[in-house]
Amino acid sequence: MTSSSLRPFHLAFPVHDLGAARAFYGDLMGCPEGRSSDEWVDFDFFGHQIVAHLAPEACGDGAANVVDGHGVPVPHFGLVLTMEDWQALADRLEAENTEFVIAPYVRFRGQPGEQATMFFRDPSGNALEIKAFSDLSRLFAK
Repeated sequence: MTSSSLRPFHLAFPVHDLGAARAFYGDLMGCPEGRSSDEWVDFDFFGHQIVAHLAPEACGDGAANVVDGHGVPVPHFGLVLTMEDWQALADRLEAENTEFVIAPYVRFRGQPGEQATMFFRDPSGNALEIKAFSDLSRLFAK
């Protein structure tokens, strides 16, 4: 399916503590908060809707697959930013001493899928990947 305009995605995921989710997604990541209740919180994740649901029993680390020599956490979610926004976020996370699963770097260098990437976990163990391409048209390049 292709579309002339990209539609926002929606993702609901478990967290162990809504306060920690607010601090991580709202304060550290800079995602404005939307609606909320005692059981969940909506965040504007760079134009997409993510919802942190209080479900401590569902939190925890998953498996990993090797990609470009690194153990990529599975499952994970994230987004593709501009290179400038990616670098600004990487700098902010590093300044806050974020513990990276995979520290910011450029993978597949010189190949069609060359991309800047970083992996880290939220306080509930959910893995995030934030990436950027110098040329966004290469997003699905083989």
